[in-house]
Amino acid sequence: MKISNNLIQPNTIPASGGAAVPDQGAAFAGRLEKAVQASEQAAKSPVTASTKRSEDAKLKAACKEMEAVFLNMMLSRMRATVPKTKLMGDGAGEETIQSLLDTELTKNMAQAGGMGLADMLYRQLSKSAVKGQASQ
Repeated sequence: MKISNNLIQPNTIPASGGAAVPDQGAAFAGRLEKAVQASEQAAKSPVTASTKRSEDAKLKAACKEMEAVFLNMMLSRMRATVPKTKLMGDGAGEETIQSLLDTELTKNMAQAGGMGLADMLYRQLSKSAVKGQASQ
Protein backbone atom coordinates (compact mmCIF):
# COMPACT_ATOMS: atom_id res chain seq x y z
CA MET A 1 0.00 0.00 0.00
CA LYS A 2 1.40 3.38 -1.00
CA ILE A 3 0.35 6.75 0.32
CA SER A 4 0.37 9.50 -2.27
CA ASN A 5 -1.31 12.91 -2.10
CA ASN A 6 -2.88 11.93 1.24
CA LEU A 7 -4.77 9.04 -0.43
CA ILE A 8 -4.11 5.34 -0.06
CA GLN A 9 -3.19 3.70 -3.34
CA PRO A 10 -3.90 -0.05 -3.49
CA ASN A 11 -1.35 -2.41 -4.98
CA THR A 12 -0.62 -6.11 -5.01
CA ILE A 13 1.56 -7.79 -2.42
CA PRO A 14 3.59 -10.80 -3.60
CA ALA A 15 2.86 -13.88 -1.50
CA SER A 16 5.57 -16.24 -0.32
CA GLY A 17 4.76 -18.62 -3.19
CA GLY A 18 5.42 -15.93 -5.78
CA ALA A 19 1.76 -15.37 -6.75
CA ALA A 20 0.30 -11.89 -6.42
CA VAL A 21 -2.35 -11.49 -3.73
CA PRO A 22 -4.76 -8.57 -4.32
CA ASP A 23 -4.56 -5.86 -1.69
CA GLN A 24 -7.47 -6.03 0.77
CA GLY A 25 -7.67 -2.23 0.94
CA ALA A 26 -8.64 -1.58 -2.70
CA ALA A 27 -12.36 -1.18 -1.96
CA PHE A 28 -11.61 0.85 1.14
CA ALA A 29 -9.44 3.31 -0.82
CA GLY A 30 -12.38 4.21 -3.06
CA ARG A 31 -14.68 4.77 -0.09
CA LEU A 32 -12.00 6.78 1.67
CA GLU A 33 -11.59 9.04 -1.37
CA LYS A 34 -15.36 9.65 -1.48
CA ALA A 35 -15.35 10.42 2.26
CA VAL A 36 -12.53 12.94 1.79
CA GLN A 37 -14.45 14.66 -1.01
CA ALA A 38 -17.62 14.73 1.09
CA SER A 39 -15.74 16.19 4.06
CA GLU A 40 -14.23 18.90 1.84
CA GLN A 41 -17.71 19.83 0.62
CA ALA A 42 -19.05 19.75 4.18
CA ALA A 43 -16.26 22.07 5.33
CA LYS A 44 -17.46 24.64 2.79
CA SER A 45 -21.09 24.49 3.96
CA PRO A 46 -22.40 25.85 7.27
CA VAL A 47 -22.09 23.35 10.12
CA THR A 48 -25.06 22.45 12.30
CA ALA A 49 -24.98 20.27 15.40
CA SER A 50 -26.73 17.34 13.69
CA THR A 51 -24.43 17.56 10.68
CA LYS A 52 -21.39 17.54 12.94
CA ARG A 53 -22.64 14.46 14.81
CA SER A 54 -23.32 12.56 11.59
CA GLU A 55 -19.90 13.54 10.20
CA ASP A 56 -18.25 12.40 13.46
CA ALA A 57 -20.08 9.07 13.23
CA LYS A 58 -18.98 8.62 9.61
CA LEU A 59 -15.39 9.48 10.52
CA LYS A 60 -15.38 7.00 13.42
CA ALA A 61 -16.79 4.27 11.17
CA ALA A 62 -14.18 4.97 8.47
CA CYS A 63 -11.39 4.86 11.07
CA LYS A 64 -12.62 1.52 12.41
CA GLU A 65 -12.84 0.16 8.88
CA MET A 66 -9.29 1.33 8.18
CA GLU A 67 -8.09 -0.46 11.32
CA ALA A 68 -9.91 -3.63 10.21
CA VAL A 69 -8.20 -3.46 6.80
CA PHE A 70 -4.82 -2.97 8.46
CA LEU A 71 -5.40 -5.87 10.87
CA ASN A 72 -6.57 -8.10 7.99
CA MET A 73 -3.44 -7.34 5.99
CA MET A 74 -1.26 -7.98 9.03
CA LEU A 75 -3.01 -11.28 9.80
CA SER A 76 -2.78 -12.51 6.20
CA ARG A 77 0.94 -11.68 6.06
CA MET A 78 1.44 -13.51 9.35
CA ARG A 79 -0.41 -16.57 8.02
CA ALA A 80 1.78 -16.57 4.91
CA THR A 81 4.85 -17.20 7.10
CA VAL A 82 3.41 -20.39 8.64
CA PRO A 83 4.38 -23.56 6.71
CA LYS A 84 1.44 -25.40 5.14
CA THR A 85 0.81 -29.03 6.12
CA LYS A 86 -1.27 -31.68 4.42
CA LEU A 87 -2.43 -33.18 7.70
CA MET A 88 -6.08 -32.27 7.11
CA GLY A 89 -5.95 -32.78 3.35
CA ASP A 90 -5.53 -30.26 0.60
CA GLY A 91 -8.94 -28.65 0.25
CA ALA A 92 -9.30 -26.30 -2.70
CA GLY A 93 -11.52 -23.89 -0.80
CA GLU A 94 -9.52 -23.87 2.41
CA GLU A 95 -7.65 -20.64 1.57
CA THR A 96 -10.88 -18.92 0.54
CA ILE A 97 -12.64 -19.91 3.75
CA GLN A 98 -9.59 -18.86 5.80
CA SER A 99 -9.58 -15.46 4.07
CA LEU A 100 -13.29 -14.92 4.78
CA LEU A 101 -12.79 -15.97 8.39
CA ASP A 102 -9.86 -13.57 8.75
CA THR A 103 -11.92 -10.72 7.30
CA GLU A 104 -14.75 -11.22 9.78
CA LEU A 105 -12.31 -11.76 12.65
CA THR A 106 -10.51 -8.50 11.96
CA LYS A 107 -13.81 -6.58 11.61
CA ASN A 108 -14.81 -7.84 15.05
CA MET A 109 -11.38 -7.01 16.45
CA ALA A 110 -11.64 -3.42 15.19
CA GLN A 111 -15.18 -2.99 16.56
CA ALA A 112 -14.04 -4.28 19.96
CA GLY A 113 -11.29 -1.67 20.18
CA GLY A 114 -8.58 -3.38 18.19
CA MET A 115 -5.12 -2.07 18.89
CA GLY A 116 -6.06 1.60 19.17
CA LEU A 117 -5.29 2.60 15.59
CA ALA A 118 -8.87 3.73 14.89
CA ASP A 119 -8.87 6.00 17.96
CA MET A 120 -5.56 7.58 16.98
CA LEU A 121 -6.74 8.13 13.39
CA TYR A 122 -10.00 9.66 14.62
CA ARG A 123 -8.24 12.07 16.96
CA GLN A 124 -5.79 13.14 14.25
CA LEU A 125 -8.41 13.53 11.52
CA SER A 126 -10.91 15.35 13.75
CA LYS A 127 -8.18 17.85 14.71
CA SER A 128 -7.44 18.36 11.02
CA ALA A 129 -11.14 18.96 10.31
CA VAL A 130 -11.39 21.52 13.11
CA LYS A 131 -8.29 23.35 11.82
CA GLY A 132 -9.70 23.32 8.28
CA GLN A 133 -13.01 24.87 9.43
CA ALA A 134 -11.26 27.46 11.61
CA SER A 135 -9.08 28.68 8.74
CA GLN A 136 -12.10 29.49 6.55
